Amino acid sequence: MDVNGTVAEGFEPVREAFAANFTRLGERGAAVVVYRDGHRVVDLWAGTRDIDGTAPWEPGTAQIVRSATKGVAAAALLLLHQRGELDLDAPVGTYWPEFKAAGKDRTRVWHLLAHRAGVPVLDRPLTPAEAADPDLGAAAVAAQAPVWEPGTDHGYHAQTYSWLTGELLRRVTGRPVGEWVAEEVAGPAGADLWLGLPEAERARAGRVGRAETPETAGGLKIRPKRAVADAYADPDSLTRRAFAAITPLPDENDPGYRAAALPASNGIATADGLARVYAALIGEVDGGTRLFTPDTIELARTERSAGPDRVLVTGTRFGLGYMLHGAASPLLSPGSFGHPGRGGALAFADPESGIAFGYVTNGFRTSVTADPRAQALVRAVRAALA
Repeated sequence: MDVNGTVAEGFEPVREAFAANFTRLGERGAAVVVYRDGHRVVDLWAGTRDIDGTAPWEPGTAQIVRSATKGVAAAALLLLHQRGELDLDAPVGTYWPEFKAAGKDRTRVWHLLAHRAGVPVLDRPLTPAEAADPDLGAAAVAAQAPVWEPGTDHGYHAQTYSWLTGELLRRVTGRPVGEWVAEEVAGPAGADLWLGLPEAERARAGRVGRAETPETAGGLKIRPKRAVADAYADPDSLTRRAFAAITPLPDENDPGYRAAALPASNGIATADGLARVYAALIGEVDGGTRLFTPDTIELARTERSAGPDRVLVTGTRFGLGYMLHGAASPLLSPGSFGHPGRGGALAFADPESGIAFGYVTNGFRTSVTADPRAQALVRAVRAALA
């Protein structure tokens, strides 16, 4: 496999790990970018742009990044708070009165970001076409009764996070979430990242699909724990119902789905776009805009939820919209904050080391929080810093 791109001196282990993902872990097409103190130190790509094609991956190839989009949506809400436009401790109903229905009147804004709102499921799932309509999605989640008292427990809001965050932002700003992210997050960061892929950019986005998971990787068996597998197999579990809030599953290669703005699941980005957003969260990028103040960084990565996750059936840690370093989703260090995409993508920042990381792939696996390919790259970055 020919690996293209560059690495700065000292980051050679990342190139080695990236190449090994193709030879040992069945990677088909992928890219990884790392910034340190606002400057790009790793920029690698290889394989095919489409999982079912032969055209080569190019420097500007973008892919759908699934739940790695959640960290971008979190940045939008935290920026509103930073500007004094959104009170994280206020009831959601202060901004979105309809959300008070069905016992949710005391749900706080921060509960949405920390997966404590109690509405990870919809009693009537939405079709992909309905899910793409922000009015229908917002109405469905506003009417939904919580499955636990908001604020008292946590469970991953896999799909409903789209309408929770997107509608809250729209109520505060009067602007659609995709437009706001483009103008206030991706634009200032200089990032190739879209929440609602414009028609003019369609040709840059590769086709994604399922990639077979190797039985082993270097002698390590790759398979979910029995309790996790059972939860995904049970149609009545919160796990299955949360991921099935959109039923049937959308065709992620469909232009209509890609044009929708679903902050939980369908952002499209280059590896550089993801890494560049996180680099801008923690500092200036190539002398440009910094998005988060030090206080907002601390808000983002201060633990708000920890322990057994009622949806993911494993121990998770969340700050405000971000997964934190832990066994379920290892990042670079205890101070890192970011978000994986189910079965593939990963993006995070580590303020202490100045590292911002973005990885995208066209091949999705069954993992939710810790894909072996992304983890191999994280370990290599850690080795390069040692």
